[in-house]
Amino acid sequence: MNWVTRMWYQGRWYQWLFLPFTLLFAGISGLRRWLFKVGAFKQTQLSVPVIVVGNISVGGNGKTPVVVALCEALTKAGFKVGVISRGYGSGAKTFPFDVTPGMMPDLTGDEPLLIARRCQVPVVIDPVRPRGAHHLITQHHCDVIISDDGLQHYPLARDIELVVVDGRLFGNGQLMPMGPLREGMWRLATVDALIFNQANTEQAIPAPLTHFNTIAMRLMPGELVNVKNPALQLTVSELQGRQESISALAGIGDPQRFFTQLEAMGLDLSSAVALPDHHALCSSDLPDGTVVMTEKDAVKAGHIAHDDCWYQPVSAQLPAEFYNNIIEQLRRISRHQ
Repeated sequence: MNWVTRMWYQGRWYQWLFLPFTLLFAGISGLRRWLFKVGAFKQTQLSVPVIVVGNISVGGNGKTPVVVALCEALTKAGFKVGVISRGYGSGAKTFPFDVTPGMMPDLTGDEPLLIARRCQVPVVIDPVRPRGAHHLITQHHCDVIISDDGLQHYPLARDIELVVVDGRLFGNGQLMPMGPLREGMWRLATVDALIFNQANTEQAIPAPLTHFNTIAMRLMPGELVNVKNPALQLTVSELQGRQESISALAGIGDPQRFFTQLEAMGLDLSSAVALPDHHALCSSDLPDGTVVMTEKDAVKAGHIAHDDCWYQPVSAQLPAEFYNNIIEQLRRISRHQ
């Protein structure tokens, strides 16, 4: 844990040194929101419904599993879903950029490629999200757009806003750079639903979230998949009896959440390698012996993994009522557009 993370999530006296910058950030972001509200800045309204899956804090907290779950549920319900992403870590030079499952992660970024491979839906990278979303409509004939992140990307009008939060909640509750917040907690009162990522536990919804329309989500782990040869699979119980070392590796917003999940499933880890979110993996990052990593890391490790590298996919488990409400809302929006 570096000093910034300690300041944001545990609180430190030196956070107050950043107060002038936080006040400046608050002023600029507030002015920007107001300019969109009064129409001075243009907001693009699309011809199809838009769902934004985002957060008010910096860093990953489970948005991608929610996007994947929505893609699967809405596709099953008969919608033609497309995903728009800013493409953090993407090497793309021209936009809109269509992501296909066979591409390399240094070109696409990790999350867009994971979604394209897992869901088999059109995924487009574009820092100008309205342009990328329009491409999904005109070129891929999508009738629902899911924006992976982008809660604060106000040029793209949205019909449904979903905010994901994990067990770290909102840290010290301060705006950047004093704290991890992009917007104040007041923003949660304006979204359609707050999704609390319980990881793989039955953790109760924390008191600060009970004031909002909060829905509990669990991440259900699947069987281990070989990174080099996805046709090979293992159960966690098959690893439990191994004598050689077992290492865990995670480059996500909260690596400890992944390590705790593996230990709760009975794995005795000899080491746990925590890397920054979106870290570009190299061969020196991979320990010897058996390595278990996240699916997001596996997307980046395909060309450097050794034979004993495995990843554990997770699926977001959300109440059926949540999907039913989203589908009904989308159909109602579509009838009026």
